[in-house]
Amino acid sequence: MATETVAKPRTSMRVHVQRFGTFLSGMIMPNMGAFIAWGIITAFFIPAGFTPNEELAKLVGPMITYLLPLLIGFTGGRIVHGVRGGVVGAVATMGVIVGTDIPMFIGAMIMGPLTAWIMKKLDKVWEGRVKPGFEMLIDNFSAGIVAAALAIFGMLVIGPVVKAFSNGASAVVEFLVNNGLLPFTSIFIEPAKVLFLNNAVNHGILTPLGTEQALANGKSILFLLEANPGPGVGILLAYMIFGKGLAKASAPGAALIQFVGGIHEIYFPFVLMKPIIILAAIGGGMTGIFTLVLTGAGLRSPAAPGSIIAVFAATASDSYFGVALSVLLAATVSFLIASVILKASKTPVGETEEDSLSAATSRMEAMKGKKSSVSSTLTGAGATTAVMAGPIKNIVFACDAGMGSSAMGASVLRNKIKAAGYPDVKVTNSAIANLSDTYDVVITHQDLTERAKPATGSAVHVSVDNFMNSPRYDEIVELVKSSNTEGTAGAAAPAAAAAPVATAAPAAAEAATPSDILVADSVVLNGTATTRDAAIDEAGRLLLDRGAVDSGYIDAMHEREESVSTYMGSFLAIPHGTNAAKDHIMKSAVSVIRYPNGIDWNGKEVKFVVGVAGINNEHLQILSSIAKVFTNKAQVAQLEAATTVDEVLELFGKVNA
Repeated sequence: MATETVAKPRTSMRVHVQRFGTFLSGMIMPNMGAFIAWGIITAFFIPAGFTPNEELAKLVGPMITYLLPLLIGFTGGRIVHGVRGGVVGAVATMGVIVGTDIPMFIGAMIMGPLTAWIMKKLDKVWEGRVKPGFEMLIDNFSAGIVAAALAIFGMLVIGPVVKAFSNGASAVVEFLVNNGLLPFTSIFIEPAKVLFLNNAVNHGILTPLGTEQALANGKSILFLLEANPGPGVGILLAYMIFGKGLAKASAPGAALIQFVGGIHEIYFPFVLMKPIIILAAIGGGMTGIFTLVLTGAGLRSPAAPGSIIAVFAATASDSYFGVALSVLLAATVSFLIASVILKASKTPVGETEEDSLSAATSRMEAMKGKKSSVSSTLTGAGATTAVMAGPIKNIVFACDAGMGSSAMGASVLRNKIKAAGYPDVKVTNSAIANLSDTYDVVITHQDLTERAKPATGSAVHVSVDNFMNSPRYDEIVELVKSSNTEGTAGAAAPAAAAAPVATAAPAAAEAATPSDILVADSVVLNGTATTRDAAIDEAGRLLLDRGAVDSGYIDAMHEREESVSTYMGSFLAIPHGTNAAKDHIMKSAVSVIRYPNGIDWNGKEVKFVVGVAGINNEHLQILSSIAKVFTNKAQVAQLEAATTVDEVLELFGKVNA
């Protein structure tokens, strides 16, 4: 088990919209292959296709009318209530399909999850109350009744409402096109992408409306409003020429991944480094949309991911010139605006790795309007302290859809871990909506971390800002080494998910002998402190009295606590100095103080405060022993009931092993 303390989860409107977008994405993305299949059949066999075939074209209508909405309804229901929810969701979706004469994607997104949610609530009502032998009868009939009722409700109520909404939205789009206003949608779409709200916009609005247009006209401009790779690649090209340091070095690879791989998230950190560059994305997006309007170009089906390959594969037969020109001009305008901004910048962007991260962090905090709970993790100045009670076996990268940045990041880290000699460590990628509490380490973009935590409470969470060259990858590799190496398995290693406990080099002082790390004089059964800061002072003074540290280390312990809480869970806090405090350490030592009545530690109850100072990597073994004690409820109970110092020393015996 790994525990960590974070700032209070954000509940801003942006986070709620992100979650909603993730849910929509969870219904659409697993079925994207079906959308592409429909697009291929449409592209080849309709009268205006590459190889018109009246017989094969008969597939087009039923696929978009029945197959795609039913798949969406089933997937939405399965997300809410497993296969049982998927089945009733699909049946209810049939109701909205029959009740209208347009593709019911939005209706499917409503009826699938709604019906499954109702089924889930009803199942809980009679859970444990059904007599043995009647379970299957009750399950099948209840599902049938709910599905039938919701299908009728969908047909008579939801279907007409969704059709009215769809007609209204189509009228708005038509108004924007006719009045030359459609390009201005980039003012909303491009910032929304960088803030990870793109799924709510793309899958919730553009894909359903675009599909209706494509069915009627053979193509739709809406498919390319968000997916156009031009604005992003233009920004990355500007960094390639006018950027500096890490930003310039990583831009070429990022451009290839964004333009060819279709992973647009790769350029988001480059915008966050200097948010005014969002103007380049907006300018490029507006130019691309204006070009599409002038040329009348569009796509036959969604382009997912937003790769230039996927875009051209979905392009209508009469739109290749317009689409190509749209991407080219969008990239050109974006490049020119970004170049001017970078050249005019008084402070070089990306001069060093630290400069890049610091700039991105400060700008992110400025946009939030408050101190970020993850700011220290971006700059490496400090982060969340984690305790690993065993070897790391499963690492997951999570993003909105589980197909883009997470797949790329997983590949990069997987290679690093294999090169370090740990091929058995499994590194996978997943959509946030599909996460379960089965992972040791969860890695996300910093804007998505809070959404990944509820489903993976026992994992170490690591936030990154650059999916290609994040310095945190090397820290994670070090965490794997410290946790998986024989003799240190289960080490409490703040290497990847935390700033290390301050450690001193051998030249700084003489290392402690193994039996000298925890002694009786450093164990207090009844601490006198009543506040967090006083407890830190009390633990620090025990280290100071032993000659393990000087007074400057206690100041560093407070500095570390102000950055990120060292509360670990299980009534335990492990205050320690910052990494910069290594010169204040004379030898490895541990102090243990028990507070029977508990003290408030940033809103958490703490009964045990363990002060730690370590030379080189000795603190890893120290924290490993502490982790093994506090992940065992019986041993924690023994510590609470201990009446002598010797009992505590016996439980912490491995500290001196």
